[in-house]
Amino acid sequence: MALGAEVLRVPVRLSGGRGYEVEIGAGALGRLGAVARARLPKQARKAALVSNRRVFSLYGERAVASLREEGFEVAHWLMGEGERFKSFRTAERALGFLSDFGVERSDCVVALGGGVVGDLAGFAAALHLRGVAFIQAPTTLLAQIDSSVGGKTGVNTAAGKNLVGAFHQPSAVVVDTETLMTLPRRELTAGWCEAVKQGAVGDRRLFERTKKFLTKESPKGRNFPAGAGVKESEAARDGGRTGGSEEELARIIAAQCAFKAKVVAGDEREDLSRSGRLSRRVLNFGHTVGHALEAVTKYRRFRHGEAVGYGCVAAAEISSRLGLLGRSELESLREAVRLAGRLPRAADLDAEAVRRATRRDKKAVGGSVRWVLLEDLGRARIVADSEVPARVVLASIRAALAGV
Repeated sequence: MALGAEVLRVPVRLSGGRGYEVEIGAGALGRLGAVARARLPKQARKAALVSNRRVFSLYGERAVASLREEGFEVAHWLMGEGERFKSFRTAERALGFLSDFGVERSDCVVALGGGVVGDLAGFAAALHLRGVAFIQAPTTLLAQIDSSVGGKTGVNTAAGKNLVGAFHQPSAVVVDTETLMTLPRRELTAGWCEAVKQGAVGDRRLFERTKKFLTKESPKGRNFPAGAGVKESEAARDGGRTGGSEEELARIIAAQCAFKAKVVAGDEREDLSRSGRLSRRVLNFGHTVGHALEAVTKYRRFRHGEAVGYGCVAAAEISSRLGLLGRSELESLREAVRLAGRLPRAADLDAEAVRRATRRDKKAVGGSVRWVLLEDLGRARIVADSEVPARVVLASIRAALAGV
């Protein structure tokens, strides 16, 4: 991770000499065009920008202007907002846009938005002409620290979330921390839950650093930026931390990206034979229950990261009940999720229905779910479903849904 003129750069190194950089800083969208020009073939002429109405109204003009300054012909297409729009139908419409705009193999797709936009735009880029370049310009905290890095793209189906997709690495990732200033508090909470997850499974120092950062942003004396969409008193009561100074926030994001990049570099395509601490499968911590929560509520109650917050607590509860994780570590993780912000209610949900929904986890192998559990904070362990009694799963889900 190199520090330039108010810009942090995190390299993502892949096999065969491939790779790209995550560029992080306030105002980074102003460099989107320059980054695209540097990373794309010299023949590149067109940039097809995919976003949604809300994000484009805030940042579309800035992104388009930056691309045009570098000589790109730009057209944009806006998809619906929310997980239910990450579908085959939306992907077909996106592919129609790319075709109508005349995107060629040397051109690129630019994803301007959160994880849903990035997944859908990346999936369309992977399919169009059997693969064209795409650039991630994530505008939510969750997308900035997680989904924009690593090349996973896809859509949801009636059978479950992200069951259809492709590995298609971006050519670059441009993270503008100023976009966090306009996020609703729930989007910030969702992102911090993912940040807690990443520290919990792979790096205790990152976990403690993230928790310390969130602790400083607790209600007493918290500093909220203008334009966050909530009154300061309301935000202080309900959560949604943006986090201290811009420089400190950028460094936390860079540290989170560096951890994700390290995992991706060692296990780009999630090799099923790998199960160590840097196996990409450990990033599924909290997602087995999280995806189940999204499914049983038809993707309408939880932001993805909020569901993962509950899922992390449920997985930690399972770990503790199996004797893998100490009670103090479980409470530390619960506290970190609380510090991320208030989560939507979940106590009214049928825990047994959630448990049944975990059986459709896309990470199942040989018909068996693989649970990502904790032996300690910063040390994950992959456990076969046969080693986790159903009664333990059910009790742990109930404990998590009762309240973080």
